[in-house]
Amino acid sequence: MPADPALARAVDLITQADGLLVTAGAGMGVDSGLPDFRGPEGFWRAYPALGRAGLRFEQIAAPDNFHSRPELAWGFYGHRLGLYRATVPHQGFHILQEIGACLPMGMVVFTSNVDGQFQKAGFDPTRIVECHGSIHHLQCLEGCSDAIWSAADVLPEVDADACSMTSPLPRCPRCGALARPNILMFGDWGWISRRSEAQEARVDAWCAEVGLRLLVIELGAGTAIPSARRYGEYHGAALIRINPRESQVSGPRHVGLALGALAGMTALRGGLVDAGFLSA
Repeated sequence: MPADPALARAVDLITQADGLLVTAGAGMGVDSGLPDFRGPEGFWRAYPALGRAGLRFEQIAAPDNFHSRPELAWGFYGHRLGLYRATVPHQGFHILQEIGACLPMGMVVFTSNVDGQFQKAGFDPTRIVECHGSIHHLQCLEGCSDAIWSAADVLPEVDADACSMTSPLPRCPRCGALARPNILMFGDWGWISRRSEAQEARVDAWCAEVGLRLLVIELGAGTAIPSARRYGEYHGAALIRINPRESQVSGPRHVGLALGALAGMTALRGGLVDAGFLSA
């Protein structure tokens, strides 16, 4: 068993579980090379044009921009769409799949990320909750219906120096109005939530079926946007919290590992191999 008592306890929790609930926040994508938007300085390093304009993340990630400056709004979201499509999920995703495959009830995911990285890594789409929506889906800006459709046909061309979309802006196929990502933004009263609500209902039912032997592994979910943290804690299950800055836990059933997502999953895999739970 691992020499680190916390890691040894985490390994023990995994080997005793019937099902795994993975809760993931923005820190999950950092090891895949996705930008860290923590604080305005980090955000402006990723988007210098917005830095020059003094626009913070919560200001550009707002639906009003699609009305008042659509090329800028779609410049930001179009760039992110292209970035997420090009990103390769890190090995930590695949370690989670290894663990889930060894548990009687398997695994589900609850993420506040909109990047679609779990689906890209090969996770079952019917076992994923995207509580803030997905950049890979669109809705009508004017709300002509509650339809949500794929963004697969959107091929964004973005002038990075101006953070402006230069290719045709996506349109609603029903009324021709501007389309927007099906993402919950700041100050957003127009987000169509039915897709995310259906996802959550399925995962809620699964967690109830697993019952007392449910285990939560939380990855990169901070307190600034606590959606993923709250969902995992709501179920009252044993928890392994992997976070380099906010790993504190309360209660004897919980374990905190002050590591990034990839480092944490790699450490867990090593311990599980030593325990004979996973093959080397």
